[in-house]
Amino acid sequence: MTSPAELAFEKARELIDARDLAGLARLIGDLPTLVHAHGKNGNDLLGMAAATRDERLCRILLDHGADPASANVHGWTALHQAGYVGLPLLVTMLLDAGAPIDVPARGDGGTPLVVALFWGHREAAELLASRSLSPGNLRVAAGLGRADLLDELLAPDGTLAPAAGAHREFHRPHSGFPEWRPSEDPAEIVDEALSWAARNDRSSAVRTLVERGAHVDADVYRGTALTWAAAQGKASAIKTLAELGASVDHRGTFGGLSHGEGVTALHLAVQGGHVDAVRALLDVGADPSLEDSLYSSSALGWAEHFGQTEILAVLRGA
Repeated sequence: MTSPAELAFEKARELIDARDLAGLARLIGDLPTLVHAHGKNGNDLLGMAAATRDERLCRILLDHGADPASANVHGWTALHQAGYVGLPLLVTMLLDAGAPIDVPARGDGGTPLVVALFWGHREAAELLASRSLSPGNLRVAAGLGRADLLDELLAPDGTLAPAAGAHREFHRPHSGFPEWRPSEDPAEIVDEALSWAARNDRSSAVRTLVERGAHVDADVYRGTALTWAAAQGKASAIKTLAELGASVDHRGTFGGLSHGEGVTALHLAVQGGHVDAVRALLDVGADPSLEDSLYSSSALGWAEHFGQTEILAVLRGA
């Protein structure tokens, strides 16, 4: 039988989903202990509000005493979620409320900064990095485009500092991505960093990493540097990687095991609705007729499926 407390928590969740600010404020005002309650997997209302990308909901909960340090069973806090959705205002709000910045989630090294860099949210990542660079490994340096840190961690001759490959257990923000265990292989560390530079549109870091030994078509973990750049809509990185010899029609993996097989960078740029990235890929010679392995569909078919009308016109023009 569902308890009154569980019913109240579910009602609060529904109000958050509906973006009902007044209703949430009334309910929390009547039942202030709700801000400390936890639901499935230990998720609290503040984390759920952060997931909606509506800072106003988070403000209500914080003003009623929600704990910004509260974490779910994976160690995931509201600040991790702010990095995940890439909202600088929400990041600032949570930091000002006392949210911890160096706590890991979903594996060693999974700080809010790393989560923001994973998805290529540059502005949120730079804000987090201004407070803490933890963990200061090579993929963080690459994602931030920090030439000084790259020089400290990766010498011109390709020699790695011990810290370059440390704290890399975090590899996925949710279980939709498959399990993976990073190794201490220097080539893997450098190649992985290349994808983090690309997904954050750090062209200078991309060039540095390739000059120091990164393989432009390496698929370290569910995606080459080019596929990550395309998926995140990073046109500058796409052009840089192509100039450095990346195969623009490389068929690879991306995301979870049930999708992303045999995709090209163009498929992923289309799926994300990234018009500039689509144009950049076409400019460097991407073939729009190639089909993926799971759905046997071209980039044009993906554009039709996802309702990308502007991209459809670009592809048809090509």
